[in-house]
Amino acid sequence: MMLQQRSPVLRERISAPIARILDVQGPDGLIPWFEGGPWDSWNHSECVMALGVAGELEAARRGMEALVAAQRPDGGFLSDYGNALPMADHVSIARVPAPQVLDTNFTAYVATALEHYRLLFGTREARPFWPMVRAAIDHLLDHQHEIGDISWCAEAHGSGLDDALLAGNASIYASLGHALELAAAFREPQPRWQAARGLLGDAIRTRTDRFGRSGQDRGYHAMDWYYPVLTGVLAGEQARDHLRGEWDHFVQTDLGCRCVANEPWVTVAETCELVMALLRAGMDREAGKLLELVEGRRDSAGAFWMGWQWVERIDWPAEKPTWTQAAYVLALDMFEGITPANRIFAD
Repeated sequence: MMLQQRSPVLRERISAPIARILDVQGPDGLIPWFEGGPWDSWNHSECVMALGVAGELEAARRGMEALVAAQRPDGGFLSDYGNALPMADHVSIARVPAPQVLDTNFTAYVATALEHYRLLFGTREARPFWPMVRAAIDHLLDHQHEIGDISWCAEAHGSGLDDALLAGNASIYASLGHALELAAAFREPQPRWQAARGLLGDAIRTRTDRFGRSGQDRGYHAMDWYYPVLTGVLAGEQARDHLRGEWDHFVQTDLGCRCVANEPWVTVAETCELVMALLRAGMDREAGKLLELVEGRRDSAGAFWMGWQWVERIDWPAEKPTWTQAAYVLALDMFEGITPANRIFAD
């Protein structure tokens, strides 16, 4: 059942976040983080999925077409690494060029976007974008190690800077699953993809030494905690035990999920992704409470701020990224069952 057929309350809850995404989407269909900000294929894909939930077929199609136009001949996507941007001042992210990188997770996520698009609008509507996904996954798997882990970016693969990121590899695991669902729908079996996904899942579950090999401590990132559950690498009681084990480390009571454990900062996107991980693990009560908490992070028009710094008591940074809006829309869809794609992150 599409959003237009659901209650006015649900339509109202996503209207401002969707309007924010539409305001930022360019004439070429690309959806950057914010006006004058960086663009990457992962966050763009997340926004395309949110537009689909809202029934914005034309805008979603333009977003898919923009991915086709942005893809390199080798199948990868050269994305801006927005997390490396400096702050312009105490509250605003600088509008300067970001470093560009062939991030493997960013490339893989286009498969999730297309499977979501197919579930909403049908196999025929999705078919023109299948070659783009096929090339992206083949590019991705060129950067997988024999053990199963995948280099975080093409530039680092096989070099002294090679490393695999836990959250990124977990996201790739889910994207490979969605790519295989697309392959089945288009009747093009991909045994190489199936084998690669199995290896990757085993590596995430049993070879922790393959992640963070550079020596950089990432254990304080919330995404490394909940992504193995969100993406289905861990399931059932194992997933619930995993989430409960670090709950107090990452969840700030009555505020939401921290982005990083060592800062007094909760973020809407991480909280919404945690909601989806909880729903996948069958922890619906905890998911519902967190989803209620993020409602307090809206601006006067109803769009979401990026996060809340509770020591200074400010919305920080003073930005309203498109992908923050999208994470909320996808979490609400999964919680309320708005569209046929609402269980894309479920077993």
